[in-house]
Amino acid sequence: MGKYFGTDGFRGEANVDLTVEHAYKVGRFLGWYYGQKKKAAADGGEARCQVVIGKDTRRSSYMFEYSLVAGLTASGADVYLLHVTTTPSVSYVVRTEGFDCGIMISASHNPYYDNGIKVINGKGEKLEESVIEEIESYLDGEKGEIPFALKDAIGRTVDYAAGRNRYIGYLISIATRSFKGKKVALDCANGSASAIAKNVFDALGAETHVINNSPNGLNINTNCGSTHIDVLCRYVKESGCDVGFAYDGDADRCIAVDENGHVVDGDLILYICGKYMKENGSLFHNTVVTTVMSNFGLYKAFDREGISYEKTAVGDKYVYENMAQYGNCLGGEQSGHIIFSKHATTGDGILTSLKVMEVILEKKESLAKLASEVEIFPQVLKNVRVHDKKAAQDDSLVQAEVAKVTEALGGDGRILLRQSGTEPVVRVMVEASSQELCEKYVDQVIDVMRAQGHLL
Repeated sequence: MGKYFGTDGFRGEANVDLTVEHAYKVGRFLGWYYGQKKKAAADGGEARCQVVIGKDTRRSSYMFEYSLVAGLTASGADVYLLHVTTTPSVSYVVRTEGFDCGIMISASHNPYYDNGIKVINGKGEKLEESVIEEIESYLDGEKGEIPFALKDAIGRTVDYAAGRNRYIGYLISIATRSFKGKKVALDCANGSASAIAKNVFDALGAETHVINNSPNGLNINTNCGSTHIDVLCRYVKESGCDVGFAYDGDADRCIAVDENGHVVDGDLILYICGKYMKENGSLFHNTVVTTVMSNFGLYKAFDREGISYEKTAVGDKYVYENMAQYGNCLGGEQSGHIIFSKHATTGDGILTSLKVMEVILEKKESLAKLASEVEIFPQVLKNVRVHDKKAAQDDSLVQAEVAKVTEALGGDGRILLRQSGTEPVVRVMVEASSQELCEKYVDQVIDVMRAQGHLL
């Protein structure tokens, strides 16, 4: 991860960590960078690059959109505006309609006062680290000045809501059956899904009940969506829905709720879809890609079903890199970022909903029944603030305690230490057969860190 860009773009509090000047300069660099690539490929011909931009419903998203547009057009790029839309829709439009790159303005599941800039390359994938390094070098004033476009070389801005509509049509085309007779609840988190999700489910014939789809710029993710799933749990149970789906601010993740109001998280979705895909012969390499934070119970269930799995670092970026490298077709995170590589190059919350609905309809079973096959292990995760993340994690006595816990757990649990990518924090996570054991073993390791003087 770089100075500004983390695993999921440049993110921070609007006009504090991420300013309009940052956005303008990111636009200036991308317009120039892709313009130069276009010019080289055209060998003297038409060299104007084309960039598509989407945004979520935060108040500051409009501000950053205008700043990015100013920078891009000043560098000679033509900019196509999708307006309020989802991150996966930007990825879809970029890769299917020949854009040089895409930008999504969103801080995902963060509170409304944060925002972010996610850059997507021409293949619809997260931007390469090599290009991110060049952007950061320009932001820090290390690359010198970029020339302004002049006269007819100045870029233009185009309303491109049609691109978002094509994405909606694409989602509808993926469904294998009508949803008629199914009562479905959708929590749109007052975010990007508000503009898309209901249209898709209505078109497929569902009795669609939508909550938290009245964005006002300040209520995105506030007590709603995939990070506050209890709201949807209550609604599904009280309204007698067959299933519910909750999205985050930019709708690249999905958490489901069964008919009893119980949470079906990303791990359970991976199991349900992975098992179904194996049964119908569409699970390439018989492998599902997970992150190291997936629940131990998921791996036990995969072992029972004869499904192989990969483990990557936390972040859907790393999940997709593994999928692309080895040709795996299903992967994701416990948090609900699920990637179906046949259909998308990023996590896509609405697409995930459709794939879960496919399993429910094809197998003629309730979501509760499908999810009941996985025994989720109790998990305790504690974040420990330390002086030096690497020194705390690598300390020989800390590692000896981790080894002792690993031996005690045997095949009935696991312990994981992981450094935070953005804070002076080491995360200590234990999964075991009981909550009490989890607490005991997490505290044992933290006690050693404290005794060694690592804690702040």
